[in-house]
Amino acid sequence: MAEIRNIFDISGRAMSAQLTRLNTVASNLANANNVSGSMDKAYRAIKPVFETKFADGLRQSGLASVDAVQIKEVNRLPEKVYMPEHPQANDEGFIFNAAVNVEEELVEMLEASRQYQNNIEVVSTLRSLMMRTINMGK
Repeated sequence: MAEIRNIFDISGRAMSAQLTRLNTVASNLANANNVSGSMDKAYRAIKPVFETKFADGLRQSGLASVDAVQIKEVNRLPEKVYMPEHPQANDEGFIFNAAVNVEEELVEMLEASRQYQNNIEVVSTLRSLMMRTINMGK
């Protein structure tokens, strides 16, 4: 694990985690209308698993951040639809729609993008404060 030294490390890790979250949302939305001839082959939504990463000197600094450590499939069953005329229908005439809730994914996308923007604002504010501090010494 890379050392967490300052607020830039914390915000960078948080933005990276939110980017992973946005990428999984994009994948889920891109596959939301996929159909399959079997339940096993149907697309299932994926979500990142986050883990808190503490600085090595946590007791002195109190610094912690987050990392996306794994991507897992959501435990949701695909929707079974009777469509015997569909080219991918199984022997019984059923197709299986992707196990993706589009509304849930859109909410996830909004929240992840807001969190990403919040971290950009933290970095921008910190840079501005650092420049003011430097200019005070002139």
